[in-house]
Amino acid sequence: MSTGVLAPDAVRAMFDRIAPVYDVMNRLMTAGLDRRWRRLAVREVVWPGDRVLDACCGTGDLALAAREAGGEVVGLDFSERMLERARRKSAAVQWVAGDLLAVPFADESFDAATVGFGVRNVEDLEGGLRELARVLRPGGRLGCLEITRPRGYLRPFFRLWLDGLVPLAGRVLPGGAAYSYLPASVHRFPGPEDLAGAMERAGFAEVRWRLLGGGIVAQNLRYKVDVASIINSVYIKGANAAGLDALFVMDGIHAAKIPNKTDIGAIARLLNEKGVTARAAMDALRW
Repeated sequence: MSTGVLAPDAVRAMFDRIAPVYDVMNRLMTAGLDRRWRRLAVREVVWPGDRVLDACCGTGDLALAAREAGGEVVGLDFSERMLERARRKSAAVQWVAGDLLAVPFADESFDAATVGFGVRNVEDLEGGLRELARVLRPGGRLGCLEITRPRGYLRPFFRLWLDGLVPLAGRVLPGGAAYSYLPASVHRFPGPEDLAGAMERAGFAEVRWRLLGGGIVAQNLRYKVDVASIINSVYIKGANAAGLDALFVMDGIHAAKIPNKTDIGAIARLLNEKGVTARAAMDALRW
């Protein structure tokens, strides 16, 4: 496990083994800050009434935070032992056994998705991100928390914590020897900038990220954007007709072709026919 790379079956077996100590280890490794980080991620991407997918949900803490924010939540994980723990915490979340590389839901099923400390363990990172993009509706939001390598004065303390104390704590807890995998997996995983690039290649746009816990954790936020979602967001933000006219003039389209400018679908279809991209729409609207 020192390479930080495991086959999917080995990852599943590892999480099955550490399920009894998973929550305890999270509290110990983060001094309890992981709960705050999860609330911050949820606050950015989950709105009341959203249908939310929490992928790689583990024992369910992030899914429960999304539920508390008013979401209708599905928690997905391929470790049955982890899901057993999650089910004990709440019957209000739909807990589903499944793989992030083959999410068992139809296209555009969710308004938002979250992943907490899970994408690092997926065999095909970009494949998993593409699956999240597939099941999100246009304009859907994705929030991701992941351990990263801090820079600056915290770096030596981080190495002591990750490479020394975390494996040591794992060895004194039942099944916790699997935590020797954690340091190596963090060292080989992309930093927040590279992860943002992977998200863009998977179909997300307007990716942004920030560091939490002194740089130990990266919170990446991104949106599945198309022309329809941009126009819809513009209406929500109160744009006037002149703003939409900028789109039509930009591509030689006359506003008269759209009798009802509140018909977002008709506008989006026309713009798509003319090849207007989401980025171009955002630029034209100065959004």
